[in-house]
Amino acid sequence: MSLAELTAALSAWSTDPGELARASTDRSGATPDGLPDLVVFAKGVDDVRHTVSYAATHKVPVVPRGAGSGVAGGAVAGAGSIVLDLSGLDRIVEILPDEAIAVVEPGVVTADLDAAAAAHGLRYAPDPASAAISTIGGNIATNAGGLRCVKYGVTRDAVLAVDAVLGDGTLVSTGRRTLKGVTGYDLTSLLVGSEGTLGVIVGATLRLSPLPTATATASAFFATATDAVAAVTALQRRGLRPSTAELLDQATLVAIDEAQGSDLHTRGEVFLLLQTDGYGAEAEMAVAERVLRPLATALETTTDPAVADRLVATRRAALPAIERHGRVLIEDIAVPRSRLADTVAAVEAIAAATGVRIFVFAHAGDGNLHPIVLADSAPAELVDRAVAAIFEHALAVGGTLTGEHGVGTLKRPWLAEELGSTAVNLHQRIKAVFDPAGILNPGKAIA
Repeated sequence: MSLAELTAALSAWSTDPGELARASTDRSGATPDGLPDLVVFAKGVDDVRHTVSYAATHKVPVVPRGAGSGVAGGAVAGAGSIVLDLSGLDRIVEILPDEAIAVVEPGVVTADLDAAAAAHGLRYAPDPASAAISTIGGNIATNAGGLRCVKYGVTRDAVLAVDAVLGDGTLVSTGRRTLKGVTGYDLTSLLVGSEGTLGVIVGATLRLSPLPTATATASAFFATATDAVAAVTALQRRGLRPSTAELLDQATLVAIDEAQGSDLHTRGEVFLLLQTDGYGAEAEMAVAERVLRPLATALETTTDPAVADRLVATRRAALPAIERHGRVLIEDIAVPRSRLADTVAAVEAIAAATGVRIFVFAHAGDGNLHPIVLADSAPAELVDRAVAAIFEHALAVGGTLTGEHGVGTLKRPWLAEELGSTAVNLHQRIKAVFDPAGILNPGKAIA
């Protein structure tokens, strides 16, 4: 197939420089080495198969793309590549309430699926901060998490089956609609989090959860991160399963206060948002309040949805408040929960040593931290040094380079340090099976 034959077979495509520029970047700020040659706006599976088959024959890189909300450079596309925009594959094919599953295309916006499920008394539990704009395909590509993942798990826990186009244009279906099943290798879980390097997701069967019958919310402040983490640890030891446990450091509280004219930072050095849900929400929160009160400098609890929205808004306000100060690098590490307080302190020390402004918020229940680096607050070499030091600390305490954002292009230099050469080689051999021509999102993740 020639390029002319390919474009003739496609539903929609463009070589307009403006469209190419828009399709070449994502939220990471990573800069491509030029513009892609073509952007394909897929309207059906055949568009994806034609594009990938052509690319495999001609050894042309293909970069799958959803909303472009990724922050690790996973959707950055340079010169000589084809961008495969999947946002037009946006149908919720069906919701089966009795099975508590949804069948969707990859361009479905996360929040739209959640809203559609709510009409049936259900919800899509994974809730990345970008839920209002991110797509299911992108969530699957990075194994996205979110505020509720401490109780309900990350995207991989919600994906039962996928349809994917492999690197030679072959369409494969993996997984099943049942909640159990161990026939064959777990190819579905392998594809989740593979960042478009093993296959292009064109459909997914997703597990839904019942909407909680009740929710209780607590807002607590602490004198130190150590006290806040001790409180979360004590809750877990008591057998509580909060649906949300979010931590904000002092620098982030100050940024929110500057943006909103509030005084949050005067109440404590660290803020913790806690939610419990389900039939036992109030009972769990009563126990949580008894655990939190001796450690907290301030504590507020509620079952009133309006008050809860105000408390949750503090957490939601964090990133926009920081972004007021300039371009940010949204980093993403995870550490053992027992090392969470040490890591917050380590990031503060890195900021002091380099002069780079760094803010921290964290999913405290599972040890996932987001150090937000103000990229223009210091010379580039100091910013690079600070980011490297954050990664080095995470690995030194038994953590990981990424909890939910993916490796993309930005974290590949540290990949072998975490995985080891033997595991990297195994990854590359697996990649060669799924994508023998090496054209699916090359230069990302392990590719």
